[in-house]
Amino acid sequence: MRFRSALLALAAGALALAAPAARAAFPEKPVTLVVPFGTGGGTDILARAIAPFIAKNLGDGAKVEVVNKPGAGGEIGFSVIADAPADGYTIGFINSPPVITIPIERQARFSFDRIDPLVNLVDDPGAFAVLADSPFKSLADLAAHARANPNTVAVGTSGAGSDDHIGLLLFQRQAGVQLIHVPFPGGGPNQKALLGKGIAVSSVNVGEAMQHLKTDAMRILGQMSATRLEPATSVPTFKEQGFDIVLSALRGIGAPKGLPADVRAKLVDAILKAVEEPEFKHKAAETYQPLRVLPPDAYAAELARATVEFQRLWKDAPWLK
Repeated sequence: MRFRSALLALAAGALALAAPAARAAFPEKPVTLVVPFGTGGGTDILARAIAPFIAKNLGDGAKVEVVNKPGAGGEIGFSVIADAPADGYTIGFINSPPVITIPIERQARFSFDRIDPLVNLVDDPGAFAVLADSPFKSLADLAAHARANPNTVAVGTSGAGSDDHIGLLLFQRQAGVQLIHVPFPGGGPNQKALLGKGIAVSSVNVGEAMQHLKTDAMRILGQMSATRLEPATSVPTFKEQGFDIVLSALRGIGAPKGLPADVRAKLVDAILKAVEEPEFKHKAAETYQPLRVLPPDAYAAELARATVEFQRLWKDAPWLK
């Protein structure tokens, strides 16, 4: 009897040693929030505004640290997110179009199917901005000058394959002009180049350009929205000026595919609650971040629809030559 009891005790001990250790409650260390662009752009501003509120809603003294990984039009940062362990400790912004267009246009370091869309936060229409003293008062002025002086007007974007770049190409085709594309590693450097008179036009998002309208440093020639955006109701749309261009940037948060279900649910819940925090909403409005909150399924569906559209656009008119 004692021998049998001893065997049972040994077996139980062996099973206990063989069983995997219970996973610690998430998060037990800081969560990294990757920004695939440089500092000072719309995504960086958004990330730094929402990070404290995600941390607050994760609870238990959680920390969320913003880390910029700019380069290659967002490819470096997107790769960091896709390649990270699927444990919830690395999440990041997966801006569309570039997270979709980069793998379409070239052999990328990441594939979109390795990224899990969690929550979209912002839908920011494209725009063309110029300095306040620019001779271009409208898109028609810009088009007329460019027709008379081909390949002389430098237009900055946040990188090849970005919404800024695609908007520029669509304008060129519809206006019948040829402009000089100057790619930068994000919206911040793009706008700095305009302010420093290194470029004549900045193809940018409305929310980013609005930052500088407060100082009267810039003017927006047009916005690529279906109707005039609330913070910029005085700015005509491209369609109003004869150019059928509707294009915007989605700024949302994603993670590596394969997160544990409980970790994914906790992250999604914290992000959705963070967006509803009154203080965050105030910051979003103050920094001209047009909120459009999409939970996981709706966000994934929106990105799937956009993927089909950009694949069709690439087939019909590649934006890289």
